[in-house]
Parts: sequence; C-alpha cells; structure tokens
Amino acid sequence: MSEPLAERMRPRTLNDYVGQQHLVGEGAILRKMIDAGRISSFILWGPPGSGKTTLAHIIANQLETPFFTLSAVTSGVKDVREVIERAKSGRFFNNASPILFIDEIHRFSKSQQDSLLGAVERGIVTLIGATTENPSFEVIRPLLSRCQLYVLKPLEKEDLMALLNRAINEDVELKKKHITLKETGAIMRYSGGDARKLLNILELVVEAANSDTIEITDEMVENRLQQNPLAYDKDGEMHYDIISAFIKSIRGSDPDAALYWMARMIEGGEDPQFIARRLVISAAEDIGLANPNALLLANAAFDAVMKIGWPEGRIPLAEAAVYLATSPKSNSAYLGIDKALATVRQTGNQPVPLPLRNAPTKLMEQLGYHDGYMYPHDYPGNFVEQQYLPDGLKNERFWHAQHSTLEEKNYQQMLRCWKDRFKE
Repeated sequence: MSEPLAERMRPRTLNDYVGQQHLVGEGAILRKMIDAGRISSFILWGPPGSGKTTLAHIIANQLETPFFTLSAVTSGVKDVREVIERAKSGRFFNNASPILFIDEIHRFSKSQQDSLLGAVERGIVTLIGATTENPSFEVIRPLLSRCQLYVLKPLEKEDLMALLNRAINEDVELKKKHITLKETGAIMRYSGGDARKLLNILELVVEAANSDTIEITDEMVENRLQQNPLAYDKDGEMHYDIISAFIKSIRGSDPDAALYWMARMIEGGEDPQFIARRLVISAAEDIGLANPNALLLANAAFDAVMKIGWPEGRIPLAEAAVYLATSPKSNSAYLGIDKALATVRQTGNQPVPLPLRNAPTKLMEQLGYHDGYMYPHDYPGNFVEQQYLPDGLKNERFWHAQHSTLEEKNYQQMLRCWKDRFKE
C-alpha cells in the first residue's frame, strides 16, 4: 500500500522545506545554527501542518546526530528516563548531543516535563519540542527557561500553491495523471494554512475523481469535503486568539465585534460555559464599578446557559456581551487588588494593628487585642476615622477612582469620610 501523499512529499532537506523563512532562510537564526553544526534546545510553536516535525527530522539528518523521539500521548516518565539513559550511553566525547524530539510536548504532564530538566540542563540531550499550544500555558517554566522558543507561522498562499504544484508535477503517483488546478479558493480555505491538510485534500479529490484527467474546481472540493471550514480546535491556539479578540472587543466598547467573535466561537463548537465564564470575568475586570449591574447580568447569563443549553443559550450570552460592550468601563478594582497583592509580596506579613485584632481569650484581652477599636455604627454617618492598614503601610493607597458616573458617587463618599487621604 502506498504511503499517504503528505508523507511522500515530506521534505528531506532545507532546500525542499517550504515556508518559515524567518527561521530557516539565508541568514536566519535556525539556519545559522544548523550550518554551524550545533544547536541548542528549543521549542517549535506553530499551528498544525506548519512543518514542525519535518524541520526536526531535517535538522537531525543534516547534523548527522542520533535522533530519539517520544510520543507525548503514549510515553510515561519511565520512557523518558530510558531514552535519556540510551542517549547518555550512546554519546561520544566531543560529539554533538543526541536530539530528543517530543511532538505535542504540551500533552506531557508536569512530572514528565520535570524528568527532562536535568538532561537538558547538562546537555545530555538537545531537546526539540513541538507544540500547537501556547507554551506559556502548557510547558513548565523551568523547562521553558532552558529552551529557545521559535514561532512558526501558518503557510502563506504562495507556499501552499508551490506545494500543490510540486505535488502534481513531482509526486510519483500524481504525475502519472493529468491534473489541472482550475480553481484553488476552496482548497486554500479548507486547508487553513496547514500543509498536511492541503495535501490530504488534494489526494482525496484526486482519488474520488477516479480518472486520469482531472480538473480541480472549488465545487469539486466542496462536494468532496462537506464540512465547516470555520471550525477551530477548541484546545488549540485559535481558541486563545478568538477569546482574546472577544474580550478585547468588549473592553473596547464594540458590540458588533463582540457579537462577531462570539459567533465564531459558537460556530466552531466552543463550550458555552467557557464563553459565559469569560463574560463574568470581563464584567468584573473591565466594567467593574462603572456599572456593577454588569456582573449581575453576566452571572445571570451564565446561569441561563446552564439551564437551557444550546441553541437558545446563544441569546442570553449575546445579551450579556452587548450589555458589557456598551457599558461604561472601569478597571479600578482590578488595578487595586493587583497593587495590593504586589505590596503584600514585597512587604511580607505586616502585623495586624491591635485595635483590629480579635480577642476571644482573657490573655488576648490583657495583651491589648481589640483595645481602642471604634465601632463605626456608633458614630454619625456610620463612620469614624481610624487606622485600618498596618503601621508600615498606613499611608498606602490601592484603590484610585476612575470617575465614571456611578463610580464618582463612591469617590465622593470617600472624600466625605477621609477628606485629604483620597484627594487625587
């Protein structure tokens, strides 16, 4: 049985490699390292079909160094250690370190990634990891800090066209046929910059034609595939890009863009609970005190989706998205808690002032716990000025009002209570 077209067309040298010229073109960083004959550990981050695995194999072949590979799906910590021992015993003095290639490294557990650290740090192996996921989320920080990160881009239309023409004219099976590319819009759209998917689609269309003379059109491709080209991988990079665009559209007060990106997620099969959670976070982070009702509405939308599900759940989600996008914005609470957290990390465990301490025992009373505390409700306006922050931080300010219509009321109340302390 013949190999799949994508495997038959896999490049064997950098000269045949398509795309990623920012990494492997003349004078580019990876090209320089390969030409010098010595590379450091790195992680290749890019969408499916952008050439990560192919590039790793080309590097190993060109450097003529032992090449070990592990499957992140089937390998455990024991397998990692065995490969490291094999690499250690097979290495000769002054030779380049064996290459350990781990595809889908984002699927490795923390313990599996931990087991790599020592070998990478001591140069027992040169690690090449490949991932479709953002390494910031999926690769542990100690391992990430020991590797360079190189980002691969989806292949451009010119790259994909070059691949198509090369496959038609050079592949051992396809060149036996008379194949004409009359239209390429559909095959480009369905492949989504993925070289492997492009070649798989070409192979499927050619096999389905069952003829030696084939004219490829958009209609032919669409009829063969019958799938949604808008769908995205809910666990992949697109997942993070689209939710980021959605949240930034709300923050930027653009309800049209917010609805568009929500529609992209819905059509792509995103979990409605994920969308609802992000709306709740946005209501607290971006709308905040400028419109406290936003958090109530976002939370109500979350509850509604949990109760009614799809497809009707799209309506309360859309209602919440539009309401949040059209609401005034304030991130004063968000900035305030982050500043307070940073201060806590810098200053450590500051002692609680004695008047604020609880005094459940006689000894604590004798030590002065609770002494001097003034109960605000015993005073006019339910307020009395006293110190609530630790002594070392008593003049610190964490919350700064942003003077939206509703938040201004809170600010004026603070001025009435604390006067100069809250003057901006």
